[in-house]
Amino acid sequence: MTCVGASMALIAGLAKADDAVVLRPLCTDRPTKSTAPCTVDAGHIQIESDLFNVTVDHSGGGEVKTYLLTNPTIKYGIDARLDAELNIVPYAVATSRDPATGETRRMSGVGDLFLKLKWNLLGNAGGSFGLAFNPYVKLPTASGGIGNGAIETGLIAPITINLPANWSVTVDPEVDLLKNAGDGGRHVNLAGLISVSRGVSKALTFSAEVWAARNFEPGGAQTQVSADLGAAYIPVKAPDLQFDGGVNFGLNHATPGAQAYVGVSRRF
Repeated sequence: MTCVGASMALIAGLAKADDAVVLRPLCTDRPTKSTAPCTVDAGHIQIESDLFNVTVDHSGGGEVKTYLLTNPTIKYGIDARLDAELNIVPYAVATSRDPATGETRRMSGVGDLFLKLKWNLLGNAGGSFGLAFNPYVKLPTASGGIGNGAIETGLIAPITINLPANWSVTVDPEVDLLKNAGDGGRHVNLAGLISVSRGVSKALTFSAEVWAARNFEPGGAQTQVSADLGAAYIPVKAPDLQFDGGVNFGLNHATPGAQAYVGVSRRF
């Protein structure tokens, strides 16, 4: 009887200790293009996904519309500072219209697979400053016409500064090694953004950012710039759930004119 009582006391103690574990506030890499320096709590899974995403692009002279029917990123917390991430679009549709002939072409299929690690160096548990390294590799799983059939890689180093009155500023320097359009060689793409966010209540946060990228493609370097707006809602009674949406506006001819999306995130 003593052994049974001791066992029950141990189980109760473990259950109480487990209940005492407090997760960090839900932190996602959406909405907008920004990446946050925070990682998923150890042993937990987090899914962040577009529910629907549409982009309208006139940069090539014609009109290209791309639809993403969900776009899940699945994250797993390896330890207190490191998580592993997987992203793939299960179904994308791209339609292009030739302005000269009016002919419309349609392509559809699965997207490329992105494998990522995020290693937080500072600010994972809060504070005024956060920093992480977020390397990735892209594997060419996309159907013909959806992707370029090449392995590509890159690194993002997100930095966040938390300010008084629920303001925060995020800077995301990024370097990518991409396949040349005309041959099997590789070239550098540099990207970055400045994102400003403010929590207007315990549940609602608004974000605004300016994003730019310089692609050093040997066939002709190109610069893209956009202005992005987003909003995220985390219900007070459901702190592991987030709904969000946003719009991106191209600011030069090389950038898709508009993009709109709605999404959801959930931590388990």
